[in-house]
Amino acid sequence: MIVRISLLSTLFILICACGTSQGPKYQDGLSTPSFSYNKISDTERDRLTAEIKTKYEKLLGTRGFSGQILVAKNGEVLFEDYKGYANVSQKSPILPETPIHLASVSKTFTGMVALKLWEQEKLDLKAPVTKYLPNFPYTEVTIEQLLSHRSGLPDYTYFMESRKYVSVKVRNKRGRWVNKLKLIQNEKPFREGTYTNQDVLDYMVQKRPAPAANPDRVFRYCNTNYVLLALIIEKVTGKDFPTYMDETVFKPLKMTNSYIFSAKTIEKYTPSYNARMQPYRIEKYDCIYGDKNVYSTVRDLYLWDKALTEGVFLRPETLEMAYQPQSPTNKYYHNYGFGWRILVKPNEEKLIYHNGWWHGNNTVFNRLIGETATIIILGNKFNKIIYKGKELASVFTGKLDTTSLVE
Repeated sequence: MIVRISLLSTLFILICACGTSQGPKYQDGLSTPSFSYNKISDTERDRLTAEIKTKYEKLLGTRGFSGQILVAKNGEVLFEDYKGYANVSQKSPILPETPIHLASVSKTFTGMVALKLWEQEKLDLKAPVTKYLPNFPYTEVTIEQLLSHRSGLPDYTYFMESRKYVSVKVRNKRGRWVNKLKLIQNEKPFREGTYTNQDVLDYMVQKRPAPAANPDRVFRYCNTNYVLLALIIEKVTGKDFPTYMDETVFKPLKMTNSYIFSAKTIEKYTPSYNARMQPYRIEKYDCIYGDKNVYSTVRDLYLWDKALTEGVFLRPETLEMAYQPQSPTNKYYHNYGFGWRILVKPNEEKLIYHNGWWHGNNTVFNRLIGETATIIILGNKFNKIIYKGKELASVFTGKLDTTSLVE
């Protein structure tokens, strides 16, 4: 089902396009916008919109996409579209106001809030985690290492599994060697029901799962890092993470359809869907936040992008620090800063981005800083083609884009 751009969508585009040199007005606690956009001519706007629409239809629009897309440049929304069902059983369509699970794009919020607290001198990035979580057993791990995925910690989605398997070689009936999963551990779950961030910390304190690497030796993307950061933010602010995010990010930025899903809001759970449109039911990791669990819309994410671009939420020099690669660049030119993935190819503009996956949700948040362009795609039905959304960047760069981004 296709939900075409409505009159409401048109009004949103016009509002965003008008007075963009000043940006929206924000509540106390955020800076006055200090960034000016270059105005796009009517002719150029029409050309860009037409090219984006053509590429989108070829890439996603006719290939089973269910979700939301918004593409913007220079403070103007050039294209947006909404397809599919928010709830298949109820036949309720995806609308501009429909929150979708951002999966790991949520880490951009956790990371930037941590840097905001650092600006306010409430959080020491160089300090060990034990300064804020005294019982944390990995005493050499620092806040900076959590932000940049250089902590070496293991991932909770593996070490908290009560059933553990290893891959072993066995002979099949024809005598050929094949890989087979062998159960090596089967114990009671850490506790019944859905886990929380505190459960992750308690498990690490009680059982001390083996690190994946020594601190600050290698980059290892790990969800545990951002689960701990959310706990640290709670410790520093004295508020639970969903409340703090709502009061300091979502409400001030007018992100009216954004929230943190947690055990307290479990009644809000809406399933995402696999490629066969079968729903995912809530499971034990679904109430853990910081690494995931921001629900939002493409329009709200665009407001988040503008707040960062305009220097409203963080100082420009802090953002520049966040966008600096923290690990040696690999042969694919991928890297990670503080809360953001980074693509740094020779003689090309640095791409700041984050993708996400959780259950049936695929998400893309690509930010071409030099072009002041943004590509936001949120899906609620598993579709790997969504990760090719960066190909839309060729409309702005004039270059054919074939680089694969890390999911």
